[in-house]
Amino acid sequence: MSEIIRAIILGVVQGATEFIPVSSSGHLVIVPWLLGWQPESLLFDTVLHWGTLLAILIIFWRDFWLIFLAVLTSLVRRSLADFHARLGWFIVVGSIPAAVTGLLLKDPLEALFASPTAAAGFLLITALVLVASELLAKRLVTLSRLEQLRFGDSLIIGLAQALALAPGISRSGTTIAAGLARGLRRDDAARFSFLLGTPAFLGAGLLQLMDSLAVNPAQVQAQLPALAVGFLASAVTGVLAIRFLLNYLRSRSLYIFAVYCCLLGLLVLALNLA
Repeated sequence: MSEIIRAIILGVVQGATEFIPVSSSGHLVIVPWLLGWQPESLLFDTVLHWGTLLAILIIFWRDFWLIFLAVLTSLVRRSLADFHARLGWFIVVGSIPAAVTGLLLKDPLEALFASPTAAAGFLLITALVLVASELLAKRLVTLSRLEQLRFGDSLIIGLAQALALAPGISRSGTTIAAGLARGLRRDDAARFSFLLGTPAFLGAGLLQLMDSLAVNPAQVQAQLPALAVGFLASAVTGVLAIRFLLNYLRSRSLYIFAVYCCLLGLLVLALNLA
């Protein structure tokens, strides 16, 4: 199979599973393994994540513009009275745990991407997290809007994002689950999850690109066509996935995604044992 077709398939997988809470990183480990393909480079995975970053910017460009202006104003006025200013600083605070974890545990985390068994096991953890968040959310009498988020909430959601650096643990799933546990409505928890992912995608991508260029710039150049196609496939699919999930969560639960993660994880474990 040509590199371009593989890039399209994996781009679609990344774009769909990054926002639907079933772990894109886990799928980028498991799908090539199931199809008998050699694992893609971490650079390729990173570029696919940049495709989903573009999807976030397309959907939420107005939010980011308002956040940017409000944060600048808050620095001048030294005030967090504006909601978008608070939201910007919440994203900064929530991004710190993943940044620190990624830098400290870079090599052990990268090693996990070579193990479909590890990805399958972490998918089972994702399923448990999604179910637990739904059960906890049902006990809450009232649910908060995003405007009521606090710094402590953003830090807890950020810690959940740090856990999702391992393949198979869904970034959107854990952060949405943490948002639900903090009392947010499902659609608002998803919205903050998507906004929070932006610095993580950008920072991880820049670090991986610099590492790849330093080690083998010729290989990066040879991969450019596949990287470009995968990037576009991921971005287009990501836009569709965001719109789908935001509409879905307004009236439906996360249970169906927990069932999917559980079934896929058990299937991969069973195939490994066979």
